[in-house]
Amino acid sequence: MQSSSAFPDRDTVAAKLTTLSGEDQAWLKLLMENVQQEESFLSGLQLYLEQQTAARFLNSLKLEACGEWLGANTPARLQIRLNEVSRSSQHPAFAAFKKGVVKSGGFEKAYPKSTL
Repeated sequence: MQSSSAFPDRDTVAAKLTTLSGEDQAWLKLLMENVQQEESFLSGLQLYLEQQTAARFLNSLKLEACGEWLGANTPARLQIRLNEVSRSSQHPAFAAFKKGVVKSGGFEKAYPKSTL
């Protein structure tokens, strides 16, 4: 019998993004490759960023590094949604994350500018 809860849940994804160790990076890459897990990944990313906005100390370097890693490793099909999430708030945590996403150049690799 199949459970109605999604695996992985958004809390697990947020926890993996918080630590972003080598093992967590491998786990996240596998998750992002699976089309059925897109919503879990994006929901977890949103939770991670919301948690960072509520944190007592804003670690903008860590947020930027996370954004840069995700931008560089997110499949092309998720690049637009990744950019949407990074621009969904004007909070400094989102701004730092967005800076890393832009710095990675992942969106430009996935959607190169037309030569026309």
